[in-house]
Amino acid sequence: MNTAIVIAAGVGQRTGQCVPKQFINVLDKPIIAYTLEKFQKSEKIDSIEVVCLKGWEEVLKVYALQYGIAKLKWIVTGGNSSQESIYIGLKYLEDICGEGDIVVIHDGIRPMVEEDIIDSCIDICQIRGNGITALPVYEQIFKADNGESSKEYIPRDSLKVLQTPQAYKYSEIKKAYDEAFAKGIGIQGSAYANTMMAELGNTLYFSKGSTKNIKITTKDDIEIFKAMLRMEE
Repeated sequence: MNTAIVIAAGVGQRTGQCVPKQFINVLDKPIIAYTLEKFQKSEKIDSIEVVCLKGWEEVLKVYALQYGIAKLKWIVTGGNSSQESIYIGLKYLEDICGEGDIVVIHDGIRPMVEEDIIDSCIDICQIRGNGITALPVYEQIFKADNGESSKEYIPRDSLKVLQTPQAYKYSEIKKAYDEAFAKGIGIQGSAYANTMMAELGNTLYFSKGSTKNIKITTKDDIEIFKAMLRMEE
């Protein structure tokens, strides 16, 4: 079984909106609905769990009915950070997911994820144990000595930009989160599943990424998303 864990528990302060960004309407549809539709359409996804911002669970249920997200099986209340929310989602599935099952962790505010991106991370995970959506670095990267100047660049051929979705064997990622939270490793600040796994010494395997797979963080990102939707139309 392949289960998508969609993380939609953020407050979204950087958009400057009174509504959490995953619930903002873009062209008369909430961002989270666009995201869930992509996993609903994916032939490789069997079920969906959403880790939701507290107080918005009933709103999400209405959206699932309205937009035909029949694969949505579980809505759980998230935590105070992305890592805490992911861990809550994993623990909820403890009696549901088996040894060979795969979980696909995805940001609810990446609504342009394409089916081939979802497929790729699952395919790599089945072979290697995990599959992390990744992109080449297209810009020159310099190391900032003091935030104002630099004399050193980092060869971009040695770098990757990681995104979601990220696919993991359930038993392995759950064990890793148990260890991370017990030891306080890789769970602070902006840490995510991939950074935590690296801090714990695990090897990550890259899957196909896409420049279209944007993360909506600011007002400008919302306008870019609108433009992308209009181009598709």
